[in-house]
Amino acid sequence: SVVREIDKINERELALGVNASWHDEYKDSAYIFIGGLHFELTEGDVITIFSQYGEVMDVNLPRDKTTGKTKGFGFLMYEDQRSTVLAVDNLNGARVLDRTLRVDHVKNYKQPKVQNDGGEWVDPEAQNLNAKPEPIVGEYSIYCADAMTLIFFRRGSRS
Repeated sequence: SVVREIDKINERELALGVNASWHDEYKDSAYIFIGGLHFELTEGDVITIFSQYGEVMDVNLPRDKTTGKTKGFGFLMYEDQRSTVLAVDNLNGARVLDRTLRVDHVKNYKQPKVQNDGGEWVDPEAQNLNAKPEPIVGEYSIYCADAMTLIFFRRGSRS
């Protein structure tokens, strides 16, 4: 699987030294891609899980424009790029709500379009670094304050 291959790459890099790390290619981006998210997870839930590895500055969970439900993937920005390395190494392959997360670096993140006053979708004027998204009314949240108490979060088997 992809997770096992990344583990093998990481082990080889440890033997070769830090300068040879594949993470170095992404040193200019503090964004990560998160795939395999359960559809009931909210931005708050994602922040709770990923804040173990650094200060979360931005979360984007794309949603279906008709239903408002998440699409099962998202993007997250850390305050410090080094947190992306920790998140990729520790959460790629983790199991959350019986789904396997895929976590990887993002080299060139493009901010999502926003609606202007006329209802048109346009590129944002400035980068949004707000990690507190607007609440979504009526959506179920399994958010809790301490990531270590998330009973549904357990490390996936990598064998």
